[in-house]
Amino acid sequence: MGKYDDRCDTTTIISLLKRGRTFRDLPMRICFIGDSFVNGTGDDDCLGWPGRLCAEARSRGYDITLYNLGIRRDTSGDVARRWEREAAARLPVELDGRLVFSFGVNDCVLDRGLPRILEEETLANARRILERARTTWPTLMVGPPCAGEAALDERVSRLSGRLDALCRVLSVPYLPIFPRLAGAEVWRMEARRGDGIHPNRGGYTLLHQAVLDWPPWRDWVT
Repeated sequence: MGKYDDRCDTTTIISLLKRGRTFRDLPMRICFIGDSFVNGTGDDDCLGWPGRLCAEARSRGYDITLYNLGIRRDTSGDVARRWEREAAARLPVELDGRLVFSFGVNDCVLDRGLPRILEEETLANARRILERARTTWPTLMVGPPCAGEAALDERVSRLSGRLDALCRVLSVPYLPIFPRLAGAEVWRMEARRGDGIHPNRGGYTLLHQAVLDWPPWRDWVT
């Protein structure tokens, strides 16, 4: 299930183990922070990929509390301004708190002919977020998905690659999901049937499966 450090409530751990429980029973709180794809916009089940991930873990006995902190239209700059305050309010130091970030598509959307956030600024925001986050809580990052518009997807794909490189430098596990989703018919079909950008349950299930199979996530819940 991952390592427990001095942020955990030792009394709680000892009490559980004395009653024959295991580390699987220890409470874990996970904040998923990002944009509308984190929020699960367009999903008729209102779960998105974070809800599906945590439901699967809970079905195997893990005591996980999910906080979905995805906000529609949020850029990396928006996330940088809010994430630490929101995480600190939900992850008390005595419990096992974790963070999963995913953002970038909104940065690449054009506004008056220019990306809402220039690529170098996105990388600077991501560095600032991740450098701070990793010193406080175990942290993962899931890359931005495809958006279904050719020119936008070209920018998102390039940004995803650069975020991957940045995360390698920072030793933050990064999952590049763009290639997997860009070739997925269910993602494209559901987006076309919806608002043109966001999928429905099939697309989010596909994204959920990609994260579920990812070793850094599995290290948290196995």
